[in-house]
Amino acid sequence: MPSALIFIADGTEEMEFTIVYDTLVRAGVSCTSAFVSDDQREGELGSYESNPPFAKGSRGIKILPDTYFSPQAATPDKYDLLVIPGGAKGAETISNNSPIQHLVREYIQAGKYVGMICAGSLAALRSGLPKQPLTSHPSVRDQLKDNFEYSEDPVVVSGKLVTSRGPGTAFPFALTLVELLCGKQKRAEVAGPMIFPPGTFA
Repeated sequence: MPSALIFIADGTEEMEFTIVYDTLVRAGVSCTSAFVSDDQREGELGSYESNPPFAKGSRGIKILPDTYFSPQAATPDKYDLLVIPGGAKGAETISNNSPIQHLVREYIQAGKYVGMICAGSLAALRSGLPKQPLTSHPSVRDQLKDNFEYSEDPVVVSGKLVTSRGPGTAFPFALTLVELLCGKQKRAEVAGPMIFPPGTFA
């Protein structure tokens, strides 16, 4: 069974997190969400307990992650896919995290997939990935366009790096990840019961 680690932080865009998590689970992918603290939250939390706190999303919706982010528990031998959602504040916290930057490089070097959506694509820049096709939310385009082959396609696959644009492209992004991990037939099996309008991306 393929497995995925999906990061979440305060300020993560809720749709980008939940649609990807839900769609992957429908495909039989074993998913784990990992809470990434910013400096302010770490000060408030004090010493970590076994259960992570609620992450407060970009629209104020509270989501309970499965676990705290631990670099030692997130290595490429443990998962087939890393996912970095957007949401300006959440994407900043995740993409500025040095251990996550290291993991992004490690996963790609190990031939594992890394998915980034919306402002989450900033992690490609912060991780020092080489110039290649990529997309993002328009709000961070100017930070990325000189270092990557910037595209406005809904989903861009560049080797093991998969990027997408925002909440409205979360379904094609998630279904692309399903196809890459599980094949085209599984993508069709998952998309069918979702009842997308005819002619859309499913």
